Amino acid sequence: MHSQVVGDEASAERRVVFLHGLFGRGKNLLRIATGLQPEAMSLLVDLPNHGGSGWTEGFDYAGLADLVAEHVRERFAAGGTVDVVGHSMGGKVAMVLALRHPDLVRRLVVIDISPVGTSRGSFPHLLESLAGVDLAAIERRADAGALLRERIPDDSVRGFLLQNLRRDGDGFAWEPNLVMLRAEIDTVMGFPDMTGATFDGPVLWVRGELSDYVTDDDAAGMRALFPRTVRITVRGAGHWVHAEKPEEVITALRRFLVDSSD
Repeated sequence: MHSQVVGDEASAERRVVFLHGLFGRGKNLLRIATGLQPEAMSLLVDLPNHGGSGWTEGFDYAGLADLVAEHVRERFAAGGTVDVVGHSMGGKVAMVLALRHPDLVRRLVVIDISPVGTSRGSFPHLLESLAGVDLAAIERRADAGALLRERIPDDSVRGFLLQNLRRDGDGFAWEPNLVMLRAEIDTVMGFPDMTGATFDGPVLWVRGELSDYVTDDDAAGMRALFPRTVRITVRGAGHWVHAEKPEEVITALRRFLVDSSD
């Protein structure tokens, strides 16, 4: 598993693990991690099947959470606890991590995702769009962008997705494991049955005002698993809250993680 440490251990009072969403990578959260310095040292993780990390044969949130827990214990936790921040798919991994490994997690931040199975959002469409690009027919990254423009007209979303396209010999390849993710999309969009499990630590639940990934109907299920949950809404933000409103997210995380006394 590939990861990057941000910050200075000598000055850091907190250790924070960041988990990105589908089609992302650890460095997508670099600005937020930098905003927590010098008090916090952060670990930006490339989740399996993304970025510089290896691929898995299938998709399972419990398995991903266990892999992250093992990596964090070996590379970053130093025998103590860490705070975990997860966005979207990474938020689901973070929730399962806290539920399965509560001894590892001090505080949890879940950004714009709920612990429910859902068909909300556009990720299945985005996945199909990427998989439909004939990589053998492109010579430059801009060619892929042109092919995706009709299906993904939003320039910022398309640009974000094109970060996953890399040179592979004389051609191009997608870094995410698109074949497996397409086959497992129902599992990716779902959430495992965690009945009977709870995480008793403090949880900050961050919602983008313009996103539909978190609804009032989700609150009961969230608090059944995480009874000490506080929810905030970032005004004017969609699903990619940290990218659209980074200063607001940094302020919220500093109050919850850095300024906390426990």
